[in-house]
Amino acid sequence: MRILLAEDDQRIAESLAEALAAQHYIVDVATDGEKGWDFVRTFAYDLCLLDVILPELDGISLCQRVRSHGYQMPILLVTARDATNDIVTGLDAGADDYVRKPYKLQELLARIRALLRRGNTTLSPVMEWGSLQIDPNICQATYEGKPLHLTPKEYRLLELLLRRNGCILSRSNILENLWSFEEPPEEDAVKAIVKRLRQKLKAAGAPSDFVATAYGMGYYLQQRSQQQFRNYEEATSCQSVNSSSLVGRTGISS
Repeated sequence: MRILLAEDDQRIAESLAEALAAQHYIVDVATDGEKGWDFVRTFAYDLCLLDVILPELDGISLCQRVRSHGYQMPILLVTARDATNDIVTGLDAGADDYVRKPYKLQELLARIRALLRRGNTTLSPVMEWGSLQIDPNICQATYEGKPLHLTPKEYRLLELLLRRNGCILSRSNILENLWSFEEPPEEDAVKAIVKRLRQKLKAAGAPSDFVATAYGMGYYLQQRSQQQFRNYEEATSCQSVNSSSLVGRTGISS
């Protein structure tokens, strides 16, 4: 899931972005309200976390603009103000919840999880692919019952591959879903993560080609019982054609 964090205090922004990344979120940081609006128009966010006091465009005005343009993602306001009028104004502007500074990190994370659950009243089902199981509710992956100790990016990649249901996941799609705007990947970053993921799967008992390569196209999960389960045309129809702006900035092609 992708979160927009609008916070002009660099120390707070870096600390919070790190904490959110550890919870498997992709985080884009905007240091002012206008930059936050540019991000909203560029990327699809699952949640916006907006500080009320921002340069250029304050958090409440940004919230109003987001809602006036039809965006429906949850918005959580963070405010250092205690005045009830400010809180009421923020909620009337379209915010779903608010947190007062200074806040406890665990409370903030719990409020984020609660907002992300709204509109989805049921828990996501456990996903399976052969001996692989992924529980997206707790971000846990196992192979033949053995837990896979994955980094946040490795977990997100494995979940993305499983959600593709055997179809090809292009490198551009991986870049878009694993890296934030402020964290441009190195040229061989995708290959490096795929390599580490394969090593961890193999250590748990998976075949070495469990994460298979479609050369020049991307990666997909392969089942041993049907090694030739897709021809080139079918794989092409499954391949994502969504071009990420990160690709253009890094020079990496799918």
